[in-house]
Amino acid sequence: MPDTQDGKATAAPSRPVGRPRRSQQALLDAAAEVFVESGVDAPVREIATKAGVGVGTVYRHFPTRSELVVAVYRHQVEACAEAGPRLLVESATPEDALRTWVALFVDFLVTKHGLADALHGDAAGSDALHAYFVGRLVPVSSSLLAAARADVGPTNDEPALDGYNLLKGVGNLCIGAASDSGYDADRLVQALISGALTP
Repeated sequence: MPDTQDGKATAAPSRPVGRPRRSQQALLDAAAEVFVESGVDAPVREIATKAGVGVGTVYRHFPTRSELVVAVYRHQVEACAEAGPRLLVESATPEDALRTWVALFVDFLVTKHGLADALHGDAAGSDALHAYFVGRLVPVSSSLLAAARADVGPTNDEPALDGYNLLKGVGNLCIGAASDSGYDADRLVQALISGALTP
């Protein structure tokens, strides 16, 4: 620690806390947008421009494209996971929270889930991403579904779906959206939610 002329120690100048993390988050948001618009093979320069940083900054955070794709995928999963508890607090009813969250999940599947496909050559990496996806989103799905069911009222019937199978069902209903522009995944998914909540 440096000393002053009178022998007293001075504190090192403070550095802004959290700035690198914020810039990384902005970079991941920009990369996600670019990947949706132009695909995961989009030029790094396009991502840098969208984020308002230099190309070197992108490479400093993510030396390889696969690292960037994985980081964007995880970032999007985290955003989806964190939205669940927030919606449960902010929404008028637990059912509204569940329906809004599932709509966010549909958007993730339809527009961004292809990020995982970009790593199809890396089986271990794809498996790890899938495990991460399930581990983060199934508990959120389960808690929202349980809250919505409790709000509907008590029933002795066996629940039609659990959190895992709800996500699987939503995922299967979203498959058609990739190849058919007239396919309305949102409407089908909301019908699934109605069925899951019907005693």
